[in-house]
Amino acid sequence: MRKRIVLRGRVQGVFFRDTIRNAAEREGLAGWVRNNPDGTVEAAFEGDPEAIERLVALARQGPPAAQVEAVEEHHEPDEGVTGFRVR
Repeated sequence: MRKRIVLRGRVQGVFFRDTIRNAAEREGLAGWVRNNPDGTVEAAFEGDPEAIERLVALARQGPPAAQVEAVEEHHEPDEGVTGFRVR
């Protein structure tokens, strides 16, 4: 399974990417997370569907300093990526 999310709100400069990367690695998920020029954070996860849903739930909360206002979710075809990285 693969899911891509886009997070809006106060999501940059609050350790969001590190939080997501650490959690994805703990869950054994592949994919990436990045800051976008428009102030959003975007992430893609591949792997176990239950682990992906746990990451999406974590992203909805964000790290303590974040204020997530909206989350877009997009189901996508698997790309067969390995590892998880910050872009």
